[in-house]
Amino acid sequence: MDARLNFFGSPASAKAIKGLMTLGKEIKAMPLPATTQELVSLRVSLINGCAFCIDMHTKDAAAAGETAVRLNLVAAWREATVYTEAERAALALAEEGTRVADGAGGVPDEVWAKAAEHYDEEQLAALVMLISFMNLANRANIITQQPAGDYVAGQFH
Repeated sequence: MDARLNFFGSPASAKAIKGLMTLGKEIKAMPLPATTQELVSLRVSLINGCAFCIDMHTKDAAAAGETAVRLNLVAAWREATVYTEAERAALALAEEGTRVADGAGGVPDEVWAKAAEHYDEEQLAALVMLISFMNLANRANIITQQPAGDYVAGQFH
């Protein structure tokens, strides 16, 4: 499968992608546990069906020490016992923030309140930025049919 567009193939898109990569690095440096960042990134990508990002975040998470069991159960996190309450709150926020078109009113207050029980304001900001960023990255990769499977852990860090 070939991508419809090479993001680095034109000066305008290359500049924009470099800006997005810089934003991604800034978000990664925010005060949110790396494990939580990878789980959230993976869950958003699974919901959106972004094969490129699923490939990237499973490999980056595994390289950072995440277990295969936890990675494999992200799609069914509600029924899985392998996540902390904080991680579950982050995953719930990720789902609601990704599926905003599925229901009126956006993210429910109870989902936000549960996340706020486990994360301070800086960490909540990091979660919001990460969820938003992942939705943007997923959409760009899906629209242009970026192929999955060849990503090497840490390739964009």
